[in-house]
Amino acid sequence: MAVKTLQDLLAEGVEGRGVLVRSDLNVPLDNGVITDPGRIIASVPTIKTLAEAGAKVVVTAHLGRPKGEPDPKLSLAPVAAKLSEELGRNVQLAGDVVGQDALARSEGLTDGDVLLLENIRFDPRETSKDDAQRQKLARALVELVGDDGAFVSDGFGVVHRKQASVYDVAQLLPHYAGTLVAAEVDVLRKLTTDTERPYAVVLGGSKVSDKLAVIEALAPKVDTLVIGGGMCFTFLAAQGLSVGSSLLQEEMIDTCKDLLERFADVIHLPVDIVAADKFAADAESKTVGVNEIPEGWMGLDIGPESAKRFAALLTEARTVFWNGPMGVFEFEAFAAGTRAVAEALVSATAKGAFTVVGGGDSAAAVRTLGLPEDGFSHISTGGGASLEYLEGKQLPGISVLEDGEG
Repeated sequence: MAVKTLQDLLAEGVEGRGVLVRSDLNVPLDNGVITDPGRIIASVPTIKTLAEAGAKVVVTAHLGRPKGEPDPKLSLAPVAAKLSEELGRNVQLAGDVVGQDALARSEGLTDGDVLLLENIRFDPRETSKDDAQRQKLARALVELVGDDGAFVSDGFGVVHRKQASVYDVAQLLPHYAGTLVAAEVDVLRKLTTDTERPYAVVLGGSKVSDKLAVIEALAPKVDTLVIGGGMCFTFLAAQGLSVGSSLLQEEMIDTCKDLLERFADVIHLPVDIVAADKFAADAESKTVGVNEIPEGWMGLDIGPESAKRFAALLTEARTVFWNGPMGVFEFEAFAAGTRAVAEALVSATAKGAFTVVGGGDSAAAVRTLGLPEDGFSHISTGGGASLEYLEGKQLPGISVLEDGEG
């Protein structure tokens, strides 16, 4: 069933109506300072379009993982300030989620106003496994936009969660996919249906267990599967190599052996590693072959020969999906592998390839390393959601939008 979009809602008319928007504003903070505003910037088009069309916009979002109660360190106050700046209009911040302040402020909204509710995860009902609890919160959210309100789902980073502000509100209001969610789903469909070949997937990050399902789903479909980051050491251990004190999931070694046997012609692992004597920006480091990692040392990046080989595979691909850095890119000494992969994608894009950066740390790496965001076909805002979609899982926040009227 087709999902109704923001354009459908605009055609029906929003002037004077309350519209509840679920955005993904979960940005990294360092002592209350936003270090990467990417998700806020990506959320602006939908909110701006609704405000300019005269809607009374009520935005709900989360930040971090509060334990179902207010935590001043995870207040959306810095987010409200940045959102105001990006929208070019004042964004009010409610002092609570669905309490007296939120209700009073929502009742005082005039056409084109934007109200951001405090961190939705300050309310334990948001993430409750009890359907009735989530539905109570959803009804309270609906009350903020009134009987003729609408719901726009625009937080792609949370559509794989069955939560009150993502799933349950869509069952109570006419519902629509925002600009961001519609674009993300369109991109992921391209990666799973009419994919132009050669098709390459690059997976990094720390744990094999986090990526196992996506490896199983994609390995039979792709021409090249490049594996780097912390997870590569479990694969190297599965080949009988000693990995020093590198990140290792011993319980996954047999699984990796099986994957290497089944997909030997597809999986590409590093041939050299930048090893360090400790996990620190100023660690002593040296490049070694994957069979020469010193005892007590840890691999913190793929080596230059691996970067060269991976880049050669990627620049010739017609479709590339990348999720997970090749090393600890936050430390300059261990960023070269991630940079090489990112630059290979930029080069492939320039040749007409369809390149997708799968959110999370990969998207942060693009910005941290100062690479041009328009050098990629698409940078996703939702790492976990992207992976689950590619695994073939049903995403509750998407499937609920397909179920007819709210």
